[in-house]
Amino acid sequence: MTMNGLLGRSVLTDGSRSNRRSLVSLIVGLVVGFCLAEMFILSTPTRREYLPYAGHQHGDINDAHNSHDMLGEEGPESDVGAHQHAYENASIATKLSNEVRILCWIMTNPKNHKSKARHVKRTWGRRCNKLIFMSSELDEELGTVALPVQEGRNNLWAKTKEAYKYIYAHHLDDADWFYKADDDTYAVMENMRYMLYPYSPETPIYFGCKFKPYVKQGYMSGGAGYVLSKEAVRRFVEKSIPNKDFCKQDNTGAEDVEIGKCLEKVNVIAGDSRDQNARGRFFPFVPEHHLIPSHTDKGFWYWRYIFYKTDEGLDCCSDTAISFHYVSPNQMYVLDYLIYHLRPYGIINTPEGLPERLKVGQTLAPPVEQTTTDIIATEKKSVEKKSTT
Repeated sequence: MTMNGLLGRSVLTDGSRSNRRSLVSLIVGLVVGFCLAEMFILSTPTRREYLPYAGHQHGDINDAHNSHDMLGEEGPESDVGAHQHAYENASIATKLSNEVRILCWIMTNPKNHKSKARHVKRTWGRRCNKLIFMSSELDEELGTVALPVQEGRNNLWAKTKEAYKYIYAHHLDDADWFYKADDDTYAVMENMRYMLYPYSPETPIYFGCKFKPYVKQGYMSGGAGYVLSKEAVRRFVEKSIPNKDFCKQDNTGAEDVEIGKCLEKVNVIAGDSRDQNARGRFFPFVPEHHLIPSHTDKGFWYWRYIFYKTDEGLDCCSDTAISFHYVSPNQMYVLDYLIYHLRPYGIINTPEGLPERLKVGQTLAPPVEQTTTDIIATEKKSVEKKSTT
């Protein structure tokens, strides 16, 4: 072979090697690039659905308004204060406060006295006719009752029994109705009085967010709170608690289920708290979780437990809603402001007339479920009737 031939073969061999190296380099580059892209995507946090408002970004990650962390804070150290409205007419609310007396008792514990319970006292609790905090330790600032029970979830049933025994012994004549709530429940007392107005406190009945398992007639969610008539309290303390066939004697068990069983055994009615449009009034979660469609999966326990058919969106909730649960201390003040102070200028709501009083033992007929069109037509007729009288 000539020298030129050898040189030509060498040049071809070197060129092939160079091409192979280029191809390998390209493949390695693509693989490395793909891996880096995947690592970047996986390391980027996804946006959670229904994430609370994250605030304006001021650059300081410790800024209190930079995230939703405020929801978990213990609330303001000092009272935020109050102010009066010059043109507000509260005469009907005052009338109801005098005629439908409600004692509120709040289930709390020593570690929650300052972080939760005192914010109930500063907000909605002051609208109760009488407010009592049930705990296991005395707190002069809060005004607690130290019940002879141990703390902890396994003792909530014991605390509930002791609380109603204490109320029966010391405050039965101070009110007509007796509302139990947690220290993270928010309640609109004016709406509760409006719902209770037709009923006699001598009727054995109680109201709340009705669940359907475990108790034949249903029972009321503990978190949303439940309100017993005076006669219901009498029967619970005098007949149910002492009777081992009616009431569970030890401390264990879910307090809302257990009291539901006890009350059913002594013929206390599990009342229907829905409004005339079949919308609920007592709610076991914050407003957002009931108002936002598909916030919770339909397999979630709430949808299996709820006694009545319940819609999502604005049709979930009555215009005279009463209670919400899992409300943070800060949100207590926010709700207080939105409900009792914020007013859209120029919109004046004329309250409906109070319903007829019922006789002892009577209950209202269950509401008829209506479409939105039916409800609007009914409300229009009501307005037209008022304008002609």
